[in-house]
Amino acid sequence: MPPAVPGAPFEPRTAPPGPQDAGGPRSAEHARLAGSADMSAPWRLWGPYLAGRQWGTVREDYSGDGDAWSSFPFDHAHARAYRWGEDGLGGICDRYGFLNFSVALWNGKDPVLKERLFGLTNEEGNHGEDAKEYWWAVDGTPTHSWMQWLYRYPQAEFPYEELRRVNAERSRLEREYELADTGVLDEDRFFDVQVTYAKAAPDDVCIVVTATNHGPDPAPLHLLPQVWFRNTWSWGGDKRQGVLTQLLAPTLTVSGLEAVEAEHGFLGRYHLAAEGDPVVLCCDNETDAVTLFGAERNASRYPKDGIDRRVVHGDESRINPSDSGTKAAFWYRWDAVGPGESVSVRLRLRRAAPDEDVFGPGFDAVLADRRAEADDFYASVIHESLSDEDRHVARRAYAGLLWTKQLYRFDVAQWLDGDPDFHAPEARRRRGRRNTGWRHLALADVISMPDEWEYPWFAAWDTAFHCIPLAHVDPDFAKEQLVLMCREWAMHPNGQLPAYEWAFGDVNPPVHAWAAWHVYRIDGYRDQQFLVRVFTKLLLNFSWWVNRKDAGGSNVFEGGFLGMDNIALFDRSAPLPPGYRLEQSDATSWMAFYCQQMLKIALELSRFDQAWDGTATKFFEHFLAIAQAMNAFGSHEVSLWHEEDGFFYDVLVAPDGTAEPLQVRSMVGLLPILGVTEIPRWVAQLPDVAERVRWLQRRRPELMRPLRSRSGPEGRKMLLSLVGEERLARILQRMFDTDEFLSPYGIRSLSKATGQVFAQVGGRDVSIEYEPGESRTKLFGGNSNWRGPVWFPVNVLLADKLRTLGRYYGDAFTIEIPTGSGHRCTLVEAADLVDNSLTALFRPVGGKRPADGKRIESSDSDLWREHPTFSEFFDGDTGEGLGATHQTGWTALVAHLLNPRLPPDPRFT
Repeated sequence: MPPAVPGAPFEPRTAPPGPQDAGGPRSAEHARLAGSADMSAPWRLWGPYLAGRQWGTVREDYSGDGDAWSSFPFDHAHARAYRWGEDGLGGICDRYGFLNFSVALWNGKDPVLKERLFGLTNEEGNHGEDAKEYWWAVDGTPTHSWMQWLYRYPQAEFPYEELRRVNAERSRLEREYELADTGVLDEDRFFDVQVTYAKAAPDDVCIVVTATNHGPDPAPLHLLPQVWFRNTWSWGGDKRQGVLTQLLAPTLTVSGLEAVEAEHGFLGRYHLAAEGDPVVLCCDNETDAVTLFGAERNASRYPKDGIDRRVVHGDESRINPSDSGTKAAFWYRWDAVGPGESVSVRLRLRRAAPDEDVFGPGFDAVLADRRAEADDFYASVIHESLSDEDRHVARRAYAGLLWTKQLYRFDVAQWLDGDPDFHAPEARRRRGRRNTGWRHLALADVISMPDEWEYPWFAAWDTAFHCIPLAHVDPDFAKEQLVLMCREWAMHPNGQLPAYEWAFGDVNPPVHAWAAWHVYRIDGYRDQQFLVRVFTKLLLNFSWWVNRKDAGGSNVFEGGFLGMDNIALFDRSAPLPPGYRLEQSDATSWMAFYCQQMLKIALELSRFDQAWDGTATKFFEHFLAIAQAMNAFGSHEVSLWHEEDGFFYDVLVAPDGTAEPLQVRSMVGLLPILGVTEIPRWVAQLPDVAERVRWLQRRRPELMRPLRSRSGPEGRKMLLSLVGEERLARILQRMFDTDEFLSPYGIRSLSKATGQVFAQVGGRDVSIEYEPGESRTKLFGGNSNWRGPVWFPVNVLLADKLRTLGRYYGDAFTIEIPTGSGHRCTLVEAADLVDNSLTALFRPVGGKRPADGKRIESSDSDLWREHPTFSEFFDGDTGEGLGATHQTGWTALVAHLLNPRLPPDPRFT
């Protein structure tokens, strides 16, 4: 097992007091952040908000059958206008998504311009949706004053059909067939295309695109930086249409560049200048309906694929001869870029028209200054004690988080009803169809996405985890994200948080309060107004849980799939047979955990305003009721605790009232550990809380068993815990058994000792078995697996709560790690071991990161080893990264584990 690491990721180590010291901002970027608390601040106007993928999303699906992947496939994207957003390679856009910029490429062989990332849909991949490209977020600052993004472009024809065909032929038992497996990248026959952005001012962006030939032979390259307006005019609701116009003499008064003017009714006027003498191509961001659908005519003579037709097919008829439109490209061509040679182009997007200085010495000075400022910023953010490799991983994790901030526009009512000029099928509005109960949801916000390509839509519990590492670099954005999920244009009127766009009504674990508390701590325990804003909204969400997910009124909950996809014997998000009900160990544990986090926030607010005192008692007593139900009996006198096995299980209640535990040892049975929190000694100063506790101790002593206290060197400690010492020891015995849950790289989601388990549910045969890697089932598209792999977020939560338990028990409670080894550890040491196991995924062993597994990233070449990949989950035996390959959402928590800097707690100083 990896050795335990010093430090405590959710406790103080070295203490930066916040983004600004008494002597002033810690860096130039911190100064910009200090003036950019509001998300509409000028420095936040431009950013990497352009999606990595817009096709194949629910919001672009206007079919009658709800098959989003088939409704808007990749093969349509280059010629069909999007309704709700745009996508591109390493692109940027304004905060509202009106004007967009990205890079297009052509190697002289591909059948279409390379304008966006390619991947397989759920039906095409042998393990569900799967990106088939290589790219990396290299660097970035929170205000996006500095950004770098890298794309690896094959010099051979991109093997679209081969990737589809071979993956379709492979079974779920075989590895995925990747781009590197096709041979097109052999001998490093690819271009590395790096896009760099540096802001001279909030509305002045210097851009450099550099392409390097790493192959052994000269290779041709076409580079086409593109600018375009999102199509807001074709649907009938907003007829405002921007226009792009090439600047020509005498309007263009300087030589050595080409430029277009972008005029928009909301944004005003911008100019994009491109150094050198590229050919300027203009068309319109309109659908080529003639080609795609056999229509008689197109809305524009020069549709969206006009640039593709001109460059790839030599067809000039789709390029507007009047040098104007709503989409434009600067076409640079190199017949042969030599081996090891780099070619670069410089562009500048700003309001002012091009002048003699647009690419003068000031341009390079801006890039140099912003790069140095980014280094200064991260030198302050990342602890100086980290090794170079750990610093590199942490900085890349932060970069990925910042690059996956995407503009998310989606008005569900408008999507369901259709637009004046673009009608939606009647079938989609029938009761029970996708999201018909979420007509209130109307978002047009920059949101932290789980992954740039596979998850270009938010998920409520993912967002909560993102906010922990985000709080280290941009606490205001982290706080805004948590509040946004609770606003009335996102949260359902009944209090439910939206899960994700495929089914907003699915249920994610209630981790918002936990995230809000830790963001508050990381930000210096100073923003009580943030706590008030999020807490008052979460009161509604808590009530929804109580009213909707406790059918029997027993304080034992039925949450549904709860984000852990196929962890159960059957799909927990699907309806059970009539009369059946699943009382869930994890749902009940999550609610106990939720109670405690709300209690913690209420107690903190009570320090500043006694009016919150009574609210704290509500959550204290609700937790006690849940603890009693979970530790005693469920609604039908069947306990979730299985005494013989020493584990918690879900219980299936049949129509006749009989109940049966589903004896599968999974993460579901470990989650009761989350129901623990410390009670600070100063609660005795809160009159309502203190009096209520005394009353319960006198009148209801049986309820008070979860409240424990003991004396320590620093005084009396109090702990509120769902699980007592004896049960905790038995659970941890399994959790730290290498033959069950403990892997070298974290805690598995299903016990390794699980053989094939069969059961019957309402006459249906169901089964489950340990699967350490990719999913072998079709549940949830087959692209997610909770039947053995290690998942970052739940591991981080378990370690957090082990540390809480360890602070209370100290040396008085120890466990064997690994089980049976005779080596005893405190619970704090156990928490450190879990955290270090996760960071070990990214620490090279023999020059290779375990997370890289057998993929090309584990190559001996520095061209690959330089780029850590942040995967969605990790093989339970080998640690190889699986699932989405750019999950610098919750997997970016590794930056927090490597860099757990918290300010001192003012309550104890």
